[in-house]
Amino acid sequence: MNSKAAVADLVEKLDSASLNSNAASIAAQTIASIGLKSEEIGLGFDVEYDLAREDIFSIEKNVTLKEKLLHRNEGSYFSDIVRLVQGRLDQGNGETLFELGLEDDGSSMRLTSEEFEKCKSVLEEAAEKLSAKLTLIHKRHTKQLRTTSNSEFETVSTSSQPEITKTLPQSSTSKFEFAHFLIRQIEGQVENILELRIAVVGNVDAGKSTLLGVLTKDLLDDGRGKARVNLFKHKHEIESGRTSSVGMEIMGFTSDGTIVTPKMIEKQKLQWEDICPHSSKVLTFIDLAGHERYLKTTVFGMTGCAPDFVMLMIGANAGIIGMTKEHLGLALALQVPVYIVITKIDMCPSNILESTIKQLVKILKSNGCRKIPMFVRNVGDVLMTAGNFVSERICPIFQVSNVSGEGLPLLKLFLNVLHANSGKYNSSQPVEYQITDTFAVPGVGTVVSGTVTNGIVHQGDILLLGPDFTGAFITTIVKSIQRKRVNVPVASAGQSATFALKKVKRSSIRKGMVMLSKNADARAVMEFEAEILVLYHSTTISTKYQTMVHCGVVRQAAKILGMEKQILRTGDRALVHFRFMQHPEYLKIGTRLLFREGRTKGVGKVVRVFSELDIKPDYTDRKEMTESDGIMTPPSVSRLDSRADLAGMLSSEVTRQTVKGPGTTGISRTS
Repeated sequence: MNSKAAVADLVEKLDSASLNSNAASIAAQTIASIGLKSEEIGLGFDVEYDLAREDIFSIEKNVTLKEKLLHRNEGSYFSDIVRLVQGRLDQGNGETLFELGLEDDGSSMRLTSEEFEKCKSVLEEAAEKLSAKLTLIHKRHTKQLRTTSNSEFETVSTSSQPEITKTLPQSSTSKFEFAHFLIRQIEGQVENILELRIAVVGNVDAGKSTLLGVLTKDLLDDGRGKARVNLFKHKHEIESGRTSSVGMEIMGFTSDGTIVTPKMIEKQKLQWEDICPHSSKVLTFIDLAGHERYLKTTVFGMTGCAPDFVMLMIGANAGIIGMTKEHLGLALALQVPVYIVITKIDMCPSNILESTIKQLVKILKSNGCRKIPMFVRNVGDVLMTAGNFVSERICPIFQVSNVSGEGLPLLKLFLNVLHANSGKYNSSQPVEYQITDTFAVPGVGTVVSGTVTNGIVHQGDILLLGPDFTGAFITTIVKSIQRKRVNVPVASAGQSATFALKKVKRSSIRKGMVMLSKNADARAVMEFEAEILVLYHSTTISTKYQTMVHCGVVRQAAKILGMEKQILRTGDRALVHFRFMQHPEYLKIGTRLLFREGRTKGVGKVVRVFSELDIKPDYTDRKEMTESDGIMTPPSVSRLDSRADLAGMLSSEVTRQTVKGPGTTGISRTS
């Protein structure tokens, strides 16, 4: 084969490989200029073909996103843009924030006003092809996003759509345009709705239920609790104004980021089944109790309901008191990202508010938290914090008033653009569903609610239900599925759903049970081993110590059978062998746990489970220890995050106290 024939053959093969003709001709010219013949090198046509493909890819890499947007009709540029948007949507589970004006390497696209509008129209077309919608969130004339830390003059509007009005130095602005767009799937089937679960915690009277009423009911409070009345479940809650149970409220966003309100669907009062069909994204607020007597319920809501984020409420006039530190410590121990909302700023004197903020910043920067506090005062702050929130180091702080509405637009925008970490759940794994509550519905039968942590559940599937009080699993059929009180045919990993079960009595189901694939290795255990870190204990912990263990939906008292040290004190880490006191539970290796008993608190991770036939560990003969700071610590425990500095935070007392243990002198600690 001569060189011309080889080139012609190459062009034909490149065209058949779905490459554009321009790239194919360039590759052909490249190979022809090389002057290599297949007979001379003795390696055949594939070498020439690989050289051509390599040259083509180097050419394609040099094409910037700006050129693809401005010349969308050339070659496969538009297909590349569609694939780019599709990848972003897949990564964000149906939504993404797209910044126009910057290339992938951070350099400016230098878009004029006319070019900006052309690029915007191409992105709109690409989003429409993927059944999504493009919405402008924020537009600016500076390369760097203006936040509170780098802007000189600013005012923030409190309208329904917050915008920034800035006076900036003339040198910092440019004639080029930059913008953030929200790309989100359009409203459709309820089973495909994007869902985020947010646990709402804070001290009693911090305004948790009131803020949820303002956000979900689209009305301001009157200062006397008008907004929270519709959220309460029980009569005594309405009378006392204090939440005592785990409440659920939802907030819907359309594909363009608009909050679903009664006016939008022309109804006087919104029901859950009204919100979901008009929403592309739904936030589920888990309203937890703030009073100390309901701590057991609050811990179960934090562990069992699998929240993606925690919203910590602080009353500006009261400051950080009571259970505020307790709830912050729970979120840190469970490694759930936290953002803080300071309420009642309309009634709080400026000096008291300043004192509360200083105290809050001091706690967040302490060794126990290691958070970076960032006060959100403009749209730039919202976009900056929402984009980096999953890292868990950033802690956004909002200041709002439920009566005047101050600060609420920025909080709503933050909730609109906030996206969850999608790596926690896997739809390709066998089904696992954790039960958090049970109901007996007339005409339907037994109904369970919970979260699908792995796999996909279809209506009519046969699943294993258990373990019961003997540790056995039984088979049951899923008669019907609901998401947010709307019937759906399927529920996927990461979604909250309720299942109606066939031929199962409610009395035989309890919180903490799971539903698994019928072919799964379902095994309940009475004993397990965990790496633990004692966050706080007034004296010492030894064998036969009993504590309440929270591990996912599991909530049961357990006894320590053995551990690698004779005694444990605050800040100590060790491998500990637990045994449940009442009945077997379903545990997975790697699950984080939290144990408490009075003021004693600790965190850990399950590293081993034992069946009745397994050989139990003998800690008396174990010699593999390492010495660190004079304390004997097993090597495997070093992998556990060090949270010993949380001891002071998790104690409710703020005064200095003296801790005495057997055989020890008084140790002064600040809690």
